[in-house]
Amino acid sequence: MQNTCFFRNYKALQVILVLIFTFSPAISNASELNVYSGRKAKLIKPLFDRFHAETGIKVNIVTAKSDALIKRIEAEGESSPADIFITVDAGRIDRAKKMGLLQNIDTTYMNISKNYIDIDKKWVGLSKRIRTIIYSKKNVSNNEITKFEDLGKNNWKGRICVRSSNNIYNQSLVASLIINHGEKKAEKIIKNIVENFAKKPSGNDRAQITAVAKNECDVAIVNHYYYIMMLNSKDEEKRKIAKQVDINFLNQNDRGAHVNISAIGIAKYSKSVANAHKLIIFLLSKESQEWYAKVNNEYPVNENASTTDLLDSWGKIKLDDSVINKLGDLNTNAVKLMDRVGWQ
Repeated sequence: MQNTCFFRNYKALQVILVLIFTFSPAISNASELNVYSGRKAKLIKPLFDRFHAETGIKVNIVTAKSDALIKRIEAEGESSPADIFITVDAGRIDRAKKMGLLQNIDTTYMNISKNYIDIDKKWVGLSKRIRTIIYSKKNVSNNEITKFEDLGKNNWKGRICVRSSNNIYNQSLVASLIINHGEKKAEKIIKNIVENFAKKPSGNDRAQITAVAKNECDVAIVNHYYYIMMLNSKDEEKRKIAKQVDINFLNQNDRGAHVNISAIGIAKYSKSVANAHKLIIFLLSKESQEWYAKVNNEYPVNENASTTDLLDSWGKIKLDDSVINKLGDLNTNAVKLMDRVGWQ
């Protein structure tokens, strides 16, 4: 796509936002934005560079673990230079919201589903991240598991790999089960799944995929894009591992696959609110969302954005996205439940 027409739809929205926020006393005329990002710079900086070229607004990035950034914003208080906070799951963005670290976002011109917008309008989703399973092509057929609840059946004893209970993706998964089943039934389901673990949880999602390929287990619970990362890796060994497994999106016959989000919010004491809104609109534009899908292999929240050939080949995935606004509310319940059933 030519630079001269890149993000042309965004420009009209930019003009509208300038008119809306020009007279707000909380806004400065700063030509820079400070972004605190729980997402690695290499995965988002190219978009910030395009935003700078398009608007003249420079984006400075501070990257770290999301929890560390939340603590930093809290500690900095009114002196915080942060304008934007980006994180990679609903649980942490909700934590920042509940701590009073985010301010309202004008979502009027954000053409995305309400399921990806905070009910109190403190954050919006940037991309969809599906937590699903990877299975051994050698030991498992593609229709043996159709829903997460199946993983608690006796025939999966000693066959499941997953990362630890400290992982926010797993916490949000358990929170979604609490929402859908109630805490008592969800606890029974998770207890049965934990009893089927092949080994003590450790390592990241790619480690779980590798464990399946090495016959240490037959099924792994992972986010979908880690599988794609290994399939497309420059490392021949990682590609070889990925080819030994396959992916299955669960709960397609009922509530839909569990989905989490990367999300963005405006810091409470931002001095550049108008520019912060411009950046959010930019990141939600069709062109930005398509770039994001291509580079990060995550699903766009903008339904008009196209995806990659591989994502397209999987067809339309039914998602359990109506619960996203509740995942953060039940994070504490999920962690306590995981402790009770022995998910280490």
